[in-house]
Amino acid sequence: MTPDLAVRLGPLALPNPVMLASGTCGYGLEMAPHGDLSALGAVVVKGLSLLPSPGNPPPRIVETPSGMLNSIGLENVGLAAFLAEKLPKLRRLGARVVVNFYGGCRADYRELAARLDGAEGVHALEMNISCPNVKLGGLQLGQDPREAHRVVAAVRRATRLPLLVKLTPNVTDVRVIARAAADAGADALTLINTLQGMAIDVETRRPALARTVGGLSGPAIRPVAVRMVWQVRQALPIPIVGCGGVWTARDAIEFLLAGATAVQLGSVNFTHPGRWVEVVAGIGEYLRRHGVARAADLVGKLEPWA
Repeated sequence: MTPDLAVRLGPLALPNPVMLASGTCGYGLEMAPHGDLSALGAVVVKGLSLLPSPGNPPPRIVETPSGMLNSIGLENVGLAAFLAEKLPKLRRLGARVVVNFYGGCRADYRELAARLDGAEGVHALEMNISCPNVKLGGLQLGQDPREAHRVVAAVRRATRLPLLVKLTPNVTDVRVIARAAADAGADALTLINTLQGMAIDVETRRPALARTVGGLSGPAIRPVAVRMVWQVRQALPIPIVGCGGVWTARDAIEFLLAGATAVQLGSVNFTHPGRWVEVVAGIGEYLRRHGVARAADLVGKLEPWA
């Protein structure tokens, strides 16, 4: 039996459930030497703003025993350069492209969505209302359900593209924000962005990051992400993309069983670029070994204790 790995995130069809997370694979082109991008579910390019952004000052990445702490601050080339220089190359490589984007206000989000709508080679959008490393927009929108609803609704009216909304774990109850985004027209949710953290250089007595606080990613946050995926899956019928510490096919399957329809690989791309090839193959092997015909049949099939 050859299992069917194809999944759907609302109107977005993917050949398999494995995606590369925004901010960890550049514009996707950097990953091309490590595998066939057309064999991926999708590439989520780094967060775009209307104008180029230099991001935060260094130091902005530090390794900890528990994972990577970053405060990049969404450095990017801006929308115009992405459309002119990056997107045509991704099209030639056959990649399915999901554009992660952010703004400092509702109008920014709306304009970005409108200008990306219809761009050849853009298969979907992922709204970032969850980055902990920028002063405006981002996290502050993602922690307020009323503001989250307003900005998602504004973007929904501006684009016909499939719309994913990336949520923050830095809230009391992620289901409240998830429902606000779903009610405003999101086609799918991405859970989770990084957890806020902090590290200190005890010799200099300074914060390890110039901005003091950053976002923690890697395997340490996977149990938190799996829990949030499961909670939202129990509360809402909307498709979910699990993100947070996926290192192996087993990790990906854990997310699928919790209720995710697809997964994103993030921090692993820095240490094992090309790991997605093994994860896609590993999901197929698991399906064959368990006699499951389709990856979609695993979604939410967690067996609770009696």
